[in-house]
Amino acid sequence: MNSSSSDLSKVPDSTPEAAPVAATSFLKKVMVRGELEDLYDARDIAEVVFRTMRDMMPTEVSDRVAAELQGEAIATKDKALQNDVADLWKDTNPIVRFLSRLRPPLVIEPETFLFRIRQEAGLSNGVEAEVVIAAVFSAVKAELSQERIDEITGFLPGEIKQMWRQA
Repeated sequence: MNSSSSDLSKVPDSTPEAAPVAATSFLKKVMVRGELEDLYDARDIAEVVFRTMRDMMPTEVSDRVAAELQGEAIATKDKALQNDVADLWKDTNPIVRFLSRLRPPLVIEPETFLFRIRQEAGLSNGVEAEVVIAAVFSAVKAELSQERIDEITGFLPGEIKQMWRQA
């Protein structure tokens, strides 16, 4: 992990660094486990991972996932980070949110999934797509029922499915 990602002083309204990751907020989990610089990176990357996941699911499945993601992404006074995890899942861009409800599910190969994260998430140098995907997967699985986790598993391809299961 790079030294700046363990520096939780960059986290608005942060808990002490000694706090276990399991007890922290969604975005803080993504930031720490994904070895990211700050919560803004965690938010942006989570949105791209979520968008890619949603693209492979029928709207009804995506809606069931959103219904279970009711917690706030992080407790903060920073308006740029005040999203519920469900808002990040649905996509904060209203045009993308609307269009994603109209299109049929896509078949995305593992290489394409990784490519999209690398290209669309704006990863900093040295940040690996696999690490941030696993961080998002781990954080979101902590928010979902086993039924929803199993349902999502059925839509993920090959090595991405393995990453999901191991997260």
